[in-house]
Amino acid sequence: MDGLLEIQDLRIEGRAQDGWREIVKGVDLTVAKGEIVGLIGESGAGKSTLGLAAMGHVKPGLRIAGGSIRFDGQELIGARESALRDLRGRRIAYVAQSSAAAFNPAWRLIDQHCEGPVQHRVMSRAQAGDEAVKLYREMRLPDPEQIGFRYPHQVSGGQLQRAMTAMAMACRPDLIIFDEPTTALDVTTQIEVLAAIRDAVRDHDTAAIYITHDLAVVAQMADRVKVLLKGTEVEEAPTREMLAHPREDYTRSLWAVREFRPSPRAPVTDPRPILRIENVSASYGALPVLQDVSFSVPRGRTVAVVGESGSGKSTTARVIMGLLAPTQGRVVFEGQPLVAHSRRRPRDLQRRVQMIHQMADTALNPWHRVRDVIGRPLEFFLGLRGAAKEARIRELLAEIELEPAQFIDRLPGELSGGQKQRLCIARALAANPDFIICDEVTSALDQIVAEGILRLLDRLQRDKGLSYLFITHDLATVRSIADEVVVMQKGKVVEQGPKDRMFAPPHHPYTELLLSSVPEMDPDWLTRLLEQRRHGASGEGAGEGARGNAA
Repeated sequence: MDGLLEIQDLRIEGRAQDGWREIVKGVDLTVAKGEIVGLIGESGAGKSTLGLAAMGHVKPGLRIAGGSIRFDGQELIGARESALRDLRGRRIAYVAQSSAAAFNPAWRLIDQHCEGPVQHRVMSRAQAGDEAVKLYREMRLPDPEQIGFRYPHQVSGGQLQRAMTAMAMACRPDLIIFDEPTTALDVTTQIEVLAAIRDAVRDHDTAAIYITHDLAVVAQMADRVKVLLKGTEVEEAPTREMLAHPREDYTRSLWAVREFRPSPRAPVTDPRPILRIENVSASYGALPVLQDVSFSVPRGRTVAVVGESGSGKSTTARVIMGLLAPTQGRVVFEGQPLVAHSRRRPRDLQRRVQMIHQMADTALNPWHRVRDVIGRPLEFFLGLRGAAKEARIRELLAEIELEPAQFIDRLPGELSGGQKQRLCIARALAANPDFIICDEVTSALDQIVAEGILRLLDRLQRDKGLSYLFITHDLATVRSIADEVVVMQKGKVVEQGPKDRMFAPPHHPYTELLLSSVPEMDPDWLTRLLEQRRHGASGEGAGEGARGNAA
């Protein structure tokens, strides 16, 4: 294979209070034409920084301090901005982790798709539209002739991720950087997206850098894997060789199964659940999204709600929070029915039921400092001001294990992903709640950081007697933290019960589908699973295309 990208001795520095600090430390990376190279490592390893550098780009506050980045023989370090703009999108494309944040919500999908090839003069608007439909079909999107005329909020997360991949391929680039493209997706949707990405890249002989923290995922995609730790290379090898014989202890730790289990809790003394959902149905306009949903959350315990994209998990949370009125049924909190609309609920009731959102990036105002994010609910719910508010902010930062003096005046953009999620937890805790909905709070985090968040939530539950509704698609997280499990499919509860019983066979067919969709540390796993499902071994309900946007 011919060489395409050659990065040698790359050093990137980040601005710090005491000057510039090296964050990528002399890393080499080569990618051949048609080759997929995986970059893995925990948060802060430098994966995304290296991926963006492959386009000759660094984020604000960073600078390239040395080394070489050559793409198809052209040096990108020091190249004119006009030359870089000509490459980006046309010959080098980028697929971001959060498709929801990457799309303009006011533009239809097909308009955003066509913008790149038209601006780069690769094809006319009409040709770009025709090509978009072909790529939508290759990406296995439903109704490829019409889906482009929807807005981003009108498609599911998995569909939007595939639309973004199609958009990256619009100019038929030579290299695509995939930055955690399936991290926030449920396991069944992830399979659809992985298969579509892999086939499209292979069919077009496109080179790719696939960034992830999940080796089981990269094993399905990459020809070769490079492991990074704190900006340095740990090791590199062909994927099968690395899986069979990792050389370094750190590499082995990345795919050692992390068996976090919550601390033993005192028995439940009050048999009355803190929250009951009774025969709730709900709809978005004429589209029904919840159908006769019923379950309860015991006091001081964690109930996990699992299901694929479109199953109704997040819609259930919206009903509980009073953001969507049910068409029938009711939500009962502490024995009292909740008013359907949050604004009509007493302030003290709003205080007692809080929510931690999935995407900390979009849940935090980028212009509000940490003290403002935590201080606002302290004022609104508890009336704290002045020195009392300042003292409580610092106490909450200490509770979430962030040093107050170091973090209190930072903006969200100056925090890591795990730190942002801890800040969202602190904001919920500021209201002094009894019940917290955790909506996919670890889905976008690497395994090491996610484990830290789970340990934090477990400690807070133990210390404060909190009750959690934990919405997730990650069955490993369910095994770690849940006391009881509710499985949802297409707006209905299909199975529920104590965790130990739910993970023991026999399973409901849909629960079996979810369990079989968890990636394995085997490069042939995805191919084998798709082949089994094509032959009807376990493919009942596997396709995401028919699911609506109920989530």
